[in-house]
Amino acid sequence: MSEHVIDDDTIDNIEILAKLSLTDEERLQAKADLSEMLSYIDRLNELDTQGVEPMSHVFKVSNVFREDVVTNGDGSADTLSNAPARKDGMYQVPRTFEE
Repeated sequence: MSEHVIDDDTIDNIEILAKLSLTDEERLQAKADLSEMLSYIDRLNELDTQGVEPMSHVFKVSNVFREDVVTNGDGSADTLSNAPARKDGMYQVPRTFEE
């Protein structure tokens, strides 16, 4: 397992990308945390995953949503019945800009 050293330039880039402003103490802690994460990833890469199928979730996931069925129509006639002006089945409103 190799030791990962995170340099100041990497922390500077992370600060810029994440729009952070870290104190000197937070920068040191971020370096240590990132090094630890990368070392952990190295350990995971050592695992034998031959024959293990890729998956998106640890547990079997199934769709629990109900079927999308229209039960009351679109209601456009009722909606338009209150419109002061209609055109082609839509509300007609005053123009808001000049061409």
